[in-house]
Amino acid sequence: MSSEEALGSALSHWLTFNSWWLLLPFIMLLVVAAFIVAFVLLLYMISPLISPKPLKLNGAHVVVTGGSSGIGKCIAMECYKHGAFITLVARDEHKLVQAKKEVEKCAINDKQVVLCISVDVSKDYSQVESVIKQAQEKLGPVDMLVNCAGTSISGKFEEVEVDRFKMKPYNIYVTVAYPPDTDTPGFAEENKNKPLETKLISETSGVCQPEQVAKIAVKDAVQGNFTSSFGPDGYMLSALTCGMSPVTSITEGLQQIVTMGLFRTIALFYLGSFDSIVRRCMIQREQSKAADKRE
Repeated sequence: MSSEEALGSALSHWLTFNSWWLLLPFIMLLVVAAFIVAFVLLLYMISPLISPKPLKLNGAHVVVTGGSSGIGKCIAMECYKHGAFITLVARDEHKLVQAKKEVEKCAINDKQVVLCISVDVSKDYSQVESVIKQAQEKLGPVDMLVNCAGTSISGKFEEVEVDRFKMKPYNIYVTVAYPPDTDTPGFAEENKNKPLETKLISETSGVCQPEQVAKIAVKDAVQGNFTSSFGPDGYMLSALTCGMSPVTSITEGLQQIVTMGLFRTIALFYLGSFDSIVRRCMIQREQSKAADKRE
């Protein structure tokens, strides 16, 4: 072998050896990516084994407080469409009768029953307990309890009266639903005294229809999800406020971990917009007061 051939062979060997080292970081990156993908797929496969079993609404007994109107009534109708037995609980007997007729139109079989009970759930607990026992005697044990009774109080914090502030071993799951503004009688009443700042901020998420809210809330409750969010803003809010709340599946926890930083960044822009709304309203209020004094 001539000296030129030897030099060429050595050079070729050196390039091959160094090319391998140049490719090593890329190969390691591929291995790590493959491991992550395999790990996520494994979690996705075993997630159904540890997630709560979906509730079968067909034949289930669903009790809905505040079921005479708004979201409560729509949730009762949605459950009835799936074959559930319904107990409507509310104060107004006339509204209950009307709601019962609307719910019964959603029946899918002749065996379904709608029971109406008039009671104020905010007053006497013993009376509420008696109502639940009465419902169970007629329609069986309660499989799902939907608490929609109540109203929203809007106002400046310092102006709200003090008395307004009230506060898995048994295989029971809780679903917390926090829908955006929803077109209900309660929402119309709430808007009568809502501060301008609150109205402008809440309007950024739009107004939902109670039928939409009912469909999503029932779906999440049946799946055993801890939170029930509505729309992109609701999903982002549920991820940002998850804290120590339980997760329905491992994949849900992974989604929260991965998206937390991005959602927090987006939320900062939201907060800036909200602060701007509050400042503008404050300036308008002060200008209005100054104008009144001059007059």
